[in-house]
Amino acid sequence: MAKPAPSQLALFDAPPPPKPALLERLQPRLQAWAADGIYFGTSSWKYPGWTGLVYNKPYKSQRAFDETCIGEYAETFPTVCADFALYDFPHTTAMRRIADNTPEHFALSLKVTDRITILRYPSLPRYGTNAGRDNPDFLNADLFQDAFLTPLAELRGKVGAIIFEFSTFAPTSGMDVARFAGQMDAFLGQLPPGFHYAVEVRNREFLQPVWLDVLKRHNVAHVLNNWTRMPPIIEQLDVPGTLPADFGVVRALLKPGRLYAEAVARFEPYASIQEENPELRDGLVESVERAVAEGRKLFAYVNNRAEGNAPLTIDAVLEKLEPTRGRRKKR
Repeated sequence: MAKPAPSQLALFDAPPPPKPALLERLQPRLQAWAADGIYFGTSSWKYPGWTGLVYNKPYKSQRAFDETCIGEYAETFPTVCADFALYDFPHTTAMRRIADNTPEHFALSLKVTDRITILRYPSLPRYGTNAGRDNPDFLNADLFQDAFLTPLAELRGKVGAIIFEFSTFAPTSGMDVARFAGQMDAFLGQLPPGFHYAVEVRNREFLQPVWLDVLKRHNVAHVLNNWTRMPPIIEQLDVPGTLPADFGVVRALLKPGRLYAEAVARFEPYASIQEENPELRDGLVESVERAVAEGRKLFAYVNNRAEGNAPLTIDAVLEKLEPTRGRRKKR
């Protein structure tokens, strides 16, 4: 049986209720960690299922919610990952709106548009006439700078990590780790400085020196990612070289072995935690503790598809980190 859609009555044209206990706990903790360079946020933010947890102000319509709820989100969270940028290059108006509605030290991380990162377009309707064809713009550094980086000037310095996400390369693609490392070495060498670049791979066999050394050479982060066909974050941290840069990015996405569509069906409308994942939480905790110990800035993002509700997962991780926070204050 399909789950019912979340009620909009509590979100649109409703008087704001008292601030929920979750925000009372989260706000001071997240601000304290951000002041020390540890930024916790979620993957995307436009979820009516978070009504009563993150969103408590009235919105006149779905459109008003979509366009302005980033302001209420940013009252609690110091960063967010803009997943929508994967599907289209950033628009100056959207970037300006985010800058106008967020505080000075807010950081927007973005996934790079897949026109840059797809080797061969999947045979899916959304790709239109490109479906099934080789992508002539794969790792096109000029296009990336013109179409992706240029609109980010509208964020006025609020850019977090820029994440190049690569889907799994099939054996038939001809893209093995050596070829990938060579092409990425050339590509990263063409990018302008001044940004926190990060790369998320989804081939577990790529986690070896020939690739990780490329990241280190360019001071680019490996994205520690809990995902379907990758080792969990806690295991990736044990691989030498998976912290190659002077900053880090970690993304808690999916339980290994679980497909995205399965997680959506299981967890929508993302109003509560449906399935705790202790291993995933331990990976986030260890990522933070390693960053603390090594003086590394860290962007840590949690997806609703990880446990069912990203803000509540972050709350649970912060609880586990309280002893770490106490030790850090004394240093």
